[in-house]
Amino acid sequence: MSRHYDAIVVGAGINGLVAAAELAGAGWRVAVVEERDRLGGFIASDELTAPGFVHDTFSSWHPLFVAGGGYATLGEDLHRHGLVYRNAEGPVTASVSERGTVVADRDPEKTAVDFEHAADARAYAEMLAQLDQWAPHVFGALGSELRTGDLARLGYGAVRGLGREGLTELVRVSAQSGRGLARERFAGFEVDQLWSPWLLHAGLAPDQATGGLMLPVMAFTMHAIGLPVVEGGAGNFVAAFAGLLAERGVDVLLGTPVDRIVVRDGRAVAVEAGGERLVAGRAVLASTSTGRLYEQLLAPDAVTDAGRRAVARHRPGRAATQVHLALDRPVRWTDSRLDAVPLIHVSNGADSTAVACAQAEAGLLPSAPTVVVGQQCVLDPTRAPEGRATLWVQLQEVPWAPTGDAAGEIDVRDGWTAAVADAYTDRVIARIAEHAPDLADSILARHVISPTALSAANANAVHGDPYGGAAELDQSLLWRPGTGTGHRTGVAGLFHIGAFTHPGPGLGGGSGHLVAQQLLTPRGLRRLPERFRR
Repeated sequence: MSRHYDAIVVGAGINGLVAAAELAGAGWRVAVVEERDRLGGFIASDELTAPGFVHDTFSSWHPLFVAGGGYATLGEDLHRHGLVYRNAEGPVTASVSERGTVVADRDPEKTAVDFEHAADARAYAEMLAQLDQWAPHVFGALGSELRTGDLARLGYGAVRGLGREGLTELVRVSAQSGRGLARERFAGFEVDQLWSPWLLHAGLAPDQATGGLMLPVMAFTMHAIGLPVVEGGAGNFVAAFAGLLAERGVDVLLGTPVDRIVVRDGRAVAVEAGGERLVAGRAVLASTSTGRLYEQLLAPDAVTDAGRRAVARHRPGRAATQVHLALDRPVRWTDSRLDAVPLIHVSNGADSTAVACAQAEAGLLPSAPTVVVGQQCVLDPTRAPEGRATLWVQLQEVPWAPTGDAAGEIDVRDGWTAAVADAYTDRVIARIAEHAPDLADSILARHVISPTALSAANANAVHGDPYGGAAELDQSLLWRPGTGTGHRTGVAGLFHIGAFTHPGPGLGGGSGHLVAQQLLTPRGLRRLPERFRR
């Protein structure tokens, strides 16, 4: 049995959803094939702890999507299908440690007013102004396929816009670490403590290259866009996409693992899934891991040398763990300013975060982890019964296969057992409680998603890494392990999208948007020859 489509999208994460919606909106007949029983990939919300408490199961914050091309193209229709964002207008993020508390407001001047050194306030304004000048070139690179023509255009624009000296400085900072930038430009601890932990959300550690650029990118984004969350939970974002896909006639096949992508004469012509043959008249878009695409879905004789190199060069990043808490009251922080902040890091900046990253890279459970504390109820009280709250806790510095515990307290000889996950969660809660002493007494229920559970929930979380692989310089931009030709795979009509491809991880939908728009150019509209469509 065969069904015929213009495009088949394998995988229904953010990039697959964006690509399917954009192609269908241009009149293409599209099918989305997803092995799980729900759309969304790492976007979901569930009552994980107790009735009435809605938790964003995996990801939560949407600044990258709101700033991206997918939202510019689809946002109006998604809102028509029920998407509503709640966003911070005052305090947006903060970091707390033994050094004190640093709060970022949407207004950068309010953020810097309490810096100990007046020169740091000026340096902070200069950093943001510089990023504003660089923005067309930085975000242009992130929003481009980076093919030869793209690189020439970007390079020419950067030389014209920045001059030789300005372009040289952009390249220098791009090779700098976040710690290096903070030490170079600021006398006090505030900028380091506030923004170095945010590098974890880009898959970086404080001492890795490109952090010097990503640190001001994070600050610039928070001030300009804030931290939008979906009213009622991230599941409503997926529901809006489901409504839009249905309206545009997209066939959605859930609970349907793909067995293989059929290649004939060097071109992807069909997808075999659920006992059916789905013929692709124009393109197949695979939102999968690099290894799964080239080693499982394609026959060995269909994989080019470049595809095999992509598999060999890909390496997973650090694993992650998610903890969800149902509370009988909102968190009462020792510094009451934190009560109104949507997202807080427990970290003193590059120092503690770098140590935790190094311990995780060495296979150890960090003794003092960087804790990402999401207080979604600050923005969206509908997520919990009146007077109560949820807490969304993310840990981005854990090993996939622990060999020890840096604190010498947890026996990890059997790996990520339930007992190990619970013991580590106790450590995390105690670390938060250093700055919110009543936290433990307010917990009604908790739910822990260990790295192994994360990987079981989504096959794209290879080794418990939700970021599609390491994000260091040699694994980013032109060097994000692919085939050296953007999202092309060396197989005609087959495109690789998702976190494993440029522009990398995050809820931007960037690769799905890039490939969809590429296919919708006149050159991309050529149909599969008739001999391939039988």
